[in-house]
Amino acid sequence: MATGRTHRPATRSRGIPEATVARLPLYLRALTALSERSVPTVSSEELAAAAGVNSAKLRKDFSYLGSYGTRGVGYDVEYLVYQISRELGLTQDWPVVIVGIGNLGAALANYGGFASRGFRVAALIDADPAMAGKPVAGIPVQHTDELETIITDNGVSIGVIATPAGAAQQVCDRLVAAGVTSILNFAPTVLNVPEGVDVRKVDLSIELQILAFHEQRKAGEEAAAQDAVPAAARKRPAAADKGPDGDDVPAVMPA
Repeated sequence: MATGRTHRPATRSRGIPEATVARLPLYLRALTALSERSVPTVSSEELAAAAGVNSAKLRKDFSYLGSYGTRGVGYDVEYLVYQISRELGLTQDWPVVIVGIGNLGAALANYGGFASRGFRVAALIDADPAMAGKPVAGIPVQHTDELETIITDNGVSIGVIATPAGAAQQVCDRLVAAGVTSILNFAPTVLNVPEGVDVRKVDLSIELQILAFHEQRKAGEEAAAQDAVPAAARKRPAAADKGPDGDDVPAVMPA
């Protein structure tokens, strides 16, 4: 079985822009859903809508993969799934370690999507001696004293940090020293890593703050739109505009 240490994706050597690489998982998710529904082909417009991008950008992204589709037919769904999976390195096994098995780390360990997307949770690691040996998602937790040995024995090149912020940099340094070259960081802090190490940061609080900004802006726009309605349009008809029975009298009476 191939491991992450001996096989690397070819995206950089082929000159695929990072922005395109970031969109490939979106296309793959949409294509996988189509494949599960046994949809054989998809147009660029349909796939772009499902992935949340515009069709021109999608066609440009796929041109980097050498995939141009067939006029009048579209893209072959199964072939694109394979092509993108291969480009992302998902046609092989990537052993992953998760460090920090609190609520978030345990939730990540229990996530069922890793295995189906080319990732195998090789080990769960925590600094709490009381956690050692306890099974989480069927995997016994190991103490951080064993981190370097675990990395070496499993050929791990991807590490997930789900520790408190204060411990994240030290854990990162140990992972990198042991040979990990890609890190997914859930800790609310910025990690300093040497050249050649890739870090992706997931900060849920920042994402919520961005959503709060958009909610506030929408509320302000709605208030501004309400204030822009002419005052006369918001007034009830005057008493002089009422008929004897209280009914509204048309502005122009019929002849």
